[in-house]
Amino acid sequence: APACVLLVGLVGYPLVRAIWLSLHDIRLLTLHAARFVGFGQYYAVWADPTFWQAVLHTTVWVVGVVGLQLVLGLGGALLLNKPFRGRAFWRGVALIPWATSSVLVALMWLWLLDMHLGLVNDVLRRLGVIQAPIAWLAGRNTALPAVMLAAIWQGTPFFAVMLLAALQAIPEELYEAARIDGGGTWAVFRFVTLPLLRPTILITTTLRTMWVANYMDLILVMTGGGPGVASLTLPLHAYYLAYKRLDLGAGAAVAVQLAVVLAAAIVIYMRLLGSVEVTE
Repeated sequence: APACVLLVGLVGYPLVRAIWLSLHDIRLLTLHAARFVGFGQYYAVWADPTFWQAVLHTTVWVVGVVGLQLVLGLGGALLLNKPFRGRAFWRGVALIPWATSSVLVALMWLWLLDMHLGLVNDVLRRLGVIQAPIAWLAGRNTALPAVMLAAIWQGTPFFAVMLLAALQAIPEELYEAARIDGGGTWAVFRFVTLPLLRPTILITTTLRTMWVANYMDLILVMTGGGPGVASLTLPLHAYYLAYKRLDLGAGAAVAVQLAVVLAAAIVIYMRLLGSVEVTE
C-alpha cells in the first residue's frame, strides 16, 4: 500500500496532469482561464516544422548515443574482465564519467570543444586532420554530433559496469567446454558470451533509451538546442514551449507524445525479454 501511494503521487498524478494540460489551451500567465481544445494542441504541434525537426534530432540522438554506448561499453566490459595488473584501479577510474554531474560534464566539453582554446582543435591541428579551428558547437552540422560525443563519454561506463557484472556471472566451465569443442575466440563470444549477455543487454539498452530520450542537461548547457534548432530534441522543445513561450498546453502535448513512444519501447522490451527467457 505505501508503494502504491508513492507511485500514484509521484507518477500517476503528474502523468494525468500532463494529459489534462495537453488537452487544454492554457498559458502560464492565465492558469485560471484554461480552455478545453481536445486534440487541438496536438494538431498545432504537428503543424509546426520545428516539432518534426526535433523528432528527427531525437531519433538520431537516441540511436547514436545508446548504440555507441552499448558497443563501447561492451568492449570496455570485455577488457576489464581480463586479468591484468591494476585491474581494480581501472575499474574504479572507468566509473568517473558516470559519477560526474551532467552540468560539469557539459562545462568540461565546452572547454574541450572551444574553437580557440579547446584541446580537440589543438590535437586535430597537430595531427594534420584539420587546417583551421572548427566551431564545433556553433556549426549546424557539428553541434549535435559534438553533444552526442559528450553524452557517449558520460554514459558508456553504465553499460561497461552492468555488462561486466553479467560477464563475471558466466561459469568458466562453459568457456572451457566451448574451447574443448574447438571454438575459437570469436565462436566462444558469439555462441557463449553474447547469448548469456542478451538479457542484460536488453534491460540496460531499454533503460538507457528512456534516460537518453528524456535527457536535456547536456544539450541545454552546451548548445541550448542551437544553432537555430540544429540540436533541438523533443524534451528541450517541450521545455521551451512551456517555459519560454509560456504555453503549458503545447509543451505538455509534446511531452505526452514522447511518453507514449517510450511506453511502446517498454512493451517491446518486455516481449523481447519474455522470448529470451522462454528460449533459455
